[in-house]
Amino acid sequence: MAKRTFSSFEIFLIFLLVITTGITVALLSLLFITSGTIENHTGFPSTQGPPATQSPPATQGSAAPQNSTPSRGPTTTQASPTPSTPEPTLFQNFSGYHIGVGRADCTGQVSDINLMGYAKTGQYARGILTRLYSRAFIMAEPDGSNRIVFVSIDIGMVSQRLRLEVLSRLQNKYGSLYRRDNVILSGTHTHSGPAGYFQYTTFVIASEGFSNRTFEYMVTGIVESIEIAHKNMKPGKIFINKGTVDGAQINRSPTSYLWNPQSERARYSSNTDKEMVLLKMVDLNGEELGLISWFAIHPVSMKNTNHLVNSDNVGYASYLFEQEKNKGYLPGEGPYVAAFASSNLGDVSPNVLGPQCTNTGESCDNANSSCPIGGPSMCVAMGPGQDMFESTQIIGRIIYDKAKVKTCKPALGYSFAAGTIDGFGTVSFTQGMTEGDSFWDTLRDQVLGKPSEEIKECHKPKPVLLQTGELLNPHPWHPDIVDVQIVTLGFLAITAIPGEFTTMSGRRLRQAVREEFEAYGMLNMTVVISGLCNVYTHYITTYEEYQAQRYEAASTIYGPHTLSAYIQLFRVLAKAIATDTVANLSSGPKPPFFEELMSPLIPNIVDRAPEGTTFGDVLLPANTIYRVGEVVEVTFVGANPKNSAENRTHQTFLTVEKYEATSATWQIMHNDASWETRFYWHKGSLGLSNATIQWHIPDTAQPGTYRIKYFGHSRKQDLLKPAVLLSFESTPSVFEVTTTW
Repeated sequence: MAKRTFSSFEIFLIFLLVITTGITVALLSLLFITSGTIENHTGFPSTQGPPATQSPPATQGSAAPQNSTPSRGPTTTQASPTPSTPEPTLFQNFSGYHIGVGRADCTGQVSDINLMGYAKTGQYARGILTRLYSRAFIMAEPDGSNRIVFVSIDIGMVSQRLRLEVLSRLQNKYGSLYRRDNVILSGTHTHSGPAGYFQYTTFVIASEGFSNRTFEYMVTGIVESIEIAHKNMKPGKIFINKGTVDGAQINRSPTSYLWNPQSERARYSSNTDKEMVLLKMVDLNGEELGLISWFAIHPVSMKNTNHLVNSDNVGYASYLFEQEKNKGYLPGEGPYVAAFASSNLGDVSPNVLGPQCTNTGESCDNANSSCPIGGPSMCVAMGPGQDMFESTQIIGRIIYDKAKVKTCKPALGYSFAAGTIDGFGTVSFTQGMTEGDSFWDTLRDQVLGKPSEEIKECHKPKPVLLQTGELLNPHPWHPDIVDVQIVTLGFLAITAIPGEFTTMSGRRLRQAVREEFEAYGMLNMTVVISGLCNVYTHYITTYEEYQAQRYEAASTIYGPHTLSAYIQLFRVLAKAIATDTVANLSSGPKPPFFEELMSPLIPNIVDRAPEGTTFGDVLLPANTIYRVGEVVEVTFVGANPKNSAENRTHQTFLTVEKYEATSATWQIMHNDASWETRFYWHKGSLGLSNATIQWHIPDTAQPGTYRIKYFGHSRKQDLLKPAVLLSFESTPSVFEVTTTW
């Protein structure tokens, strides 16, 4: 092997990496307090959850297999009874279900926090494009006994800590009505939401600390959406439909897909799942209540250069649908709720023009996703639009249009650090690496210790970069107790997947679960893969795809047999449902809830306004007149937007208002949840900052007098006194909109 040489730039980066790693480990050791761990297991992660107490529509399993071979079947526990909130009055003599829908804001911090998904250093939130929402759906039998809750949340993924806290608060309010077995929390997987709500060390490091501010905001929003759905329950009917979506996705690891048996690939017309499954909910009068759509697509139309919090392409589809059904309401308001939930999206990209070398324009659709000049950093997948904003809209509208029509210890491989064609990762790594690198191996061994021979052997052909399953300080780096769950509703079975299944992995699981149901008399079941549910465990590839060791395989943290173990567990759950023996499943271990986690690395500082100004003053006003299609831009004296995640006096950072002469009032036309608005925060030094608001005037805007207002909270702290957050609103910037000059 030729001697490895490094450029001056790489040597500088290596030096920074060594220093940063040492400091990070030292800080983590000091700042973390190990507590609350109940039980650790080796091998494939355990799964757990209580059963329903009557003929349940939902079930969850628990097992602690060794090396991906289960040693006992899925198990369940009985939820302890506690006083519950009185039930809404339910009608019983009708054919259908009781249905409740609810939506609540769960945006969290929009500044001074990493965006979760790309794991790109420096991709901090610096404003907001759209708000993030939790969308809850409750469906119950006519007598109100058996029920399921499905929640789709505009976040990167559901963390175990998030789920545990939500369930705890639901139990405090409703007793045993909403439990681990009948509540599914699913992340849409937007890569443009805030991080900081995890408890396992790998994710805490990626988030640069735990943000209780964001965590509380998210938990409150999720619980509130369920509470709204609970209060709104009414008799209704549920309809299921399927359709094919074309033009919205490509397989971003097609060479890995080709490792699957040709006989298996021949059964499918595409290397991605193009089927959309849709649940439509109406009341007994035919009034539409909401919908849930499952479709396999990565919400990565917004690139890793983005700094605005937003819900990406699937969120835009929800935005379009809810705006259509809730006419006259601002975004995020109105009774109709539309969720576009994640599915087996592991190897599916919305960047349909494929990977191209940004410096030459050539295709880089190869096994290593690398360019002849510049390497993998130049290989980026392109969306269909002129920029990421337009690409998000195009893909979101395609999905929206179709919806309108009727197991080892965890370890990350080298290609995990390489990233994907949707967002390049770390220097010196490429996809498809099946051999380690002596330099990085030595650095790892010195800082974190050597991986055991057992874990290296178990993960072959993956070269282990980080033996996360053997790293336990200051807390475990990855979960070893993982929920798996199935809920059924009539002929629909929702499998709650705690990670990102690739296309073929999802197909195999669906087939296995469907066959298990059929073997015990439940025929014609529609099996849905619902991804990013309950806890995050990275990717799940097929055994064959694992051999290629592209990004998805390197991120299959429980080894080459992970999918087989999941299939075995879900088969047991399906059999228990079909044979009405869920109550016979025994209990398993509960996941830990760590009480103390590392605080965010970015400190809170006092906000300051320039001399002679105050927060909200206009620095750069709007022009006096604009035409439809132009962009209005106003800059204000700003304060850190993360303050508004603590003090929620204002529900928006901005409003666009139109003057109505007949009533002599200002009517709000847009808020910060509107796709037409953008809120940018520009961080200065010593607590100084500016806020810029843009309004992209839509074709539907009526001529007249408009104004833009800015809302926020400033942090103030007097000597020897605790900090306080003070709300403010700006002086308005007034202008005219016309269709012609």
